[in-house]
Amino acid sequence: MSVSMIPPAAAPAFLADAGWGGAEIRPLAGDASFRRYFRVHKGEQRAVLMDAPPPHEDPRPFIAVAEYLSGIGLSAPRILHRDLEQGLLLIEDFGDVRMRETVDADLSTEMETYMGVVDVLIRLHQSVPPPTLTPQSVAIFLDEVGLFPEWYCPTVGLSVDETGYRAAWQAVLAPVMSALDKPVTVLRDYHAENIMLIEGSAGNARYGVLDFQDALAGHPAYDLVSMLEDARRDVTPLVERTMLDRYMAATGAGPEFETAYWVLGAQRNTRILGLFPRLWKRDSKPHYLKFQPRMWGLLERDFDHPALAPLKGWFDANVPPEKRAPFWAKYL
Repeated sequence: MSVSMIPPAAAPAFLADAGWGGAEIRPLAGDASFRRYFRVHKGEQRAVLMDAPPPHEDPRPFIAVAEYLSGIGLSAPRILHRDLEQGLLLIEDFGDVRMRETVDADLSTEMETYMGVVDVLIRLHQSVPPPTLTPQSVAIFLDEVGLFPEWYCPTVGLSVDETGYRAAWQAVLAPVMSALDKPVTVLRDYHAENIMLIEGSAGNARYGVLDFQDALAGHPAYDLVSMLEDARRDVTPLVERTMLDRYMAATGAGPEFETAYWVLGAQRNTRILGLFPRLWKRDSKPHYLKFQPRMWGLLERDFDHPALAPLKGWFDANVPPEKRAPFWAKYL
């Protein structure tokens, strides 16, 4: 599935109906799904056109979560116009100042910026999640990490013990799941490339949140580890430790939260290690492969936590070192 960035045929009529007739449509981005984004220009006005084509995509979850986030004082794009039948949305444009590039260009801003995005999570987790969100479950976590034996292992030429793999995951996830009686909103793709820094705004409102249509009701550690064990940029151990401590101090979380942090980090990183080969093999998106060495570094660091001993044992027995990060060095 290579992504064409030609605007959908229905876009001009959709924009005219929204009061943006004659606007110029420029490619902005595709992502790991069928969604595509275009920037719309009309004079000095700018907005973003989201193309979420049915039946592959459904924009209604995006709309619901965007309105929820705005309602609790966080910055999500306003929905300016919608056509659910054609999967088209016109949404607020947060500009070009993205967290990833801003921090990389000036590392002196890193600590302050990460404090800001952690504070957004603290605010998010103070609110009851929308009742429409699907709850995280053992079944969901196991299905996600199933990408590893399904896609990663065949790609690198491994035949592995899948029964032992599932048992190891069930063992390490058990204490995490017991904490899900009080779920929070989990955005699921909370990282530096999905945060826009909104000029002229302060506090939580400065951080424009994108890409949350797959939100679930789940564990508060999930989005924190998504941000701090980022697939796309290196976060220093000092920043990670400082932000983990900041979150725990603000929320009163105890040692069980930190255990869940490392377990869910391993779960997320294993899922991504399986996802990126699928994006390459099935969807013709090889550019994600360059992130695989970083993902291995993160996962192996997660394994240092004692709670992950059953999983570390499985990986040590089934995935030799040469089939880990070194296998992907040629794609950097």
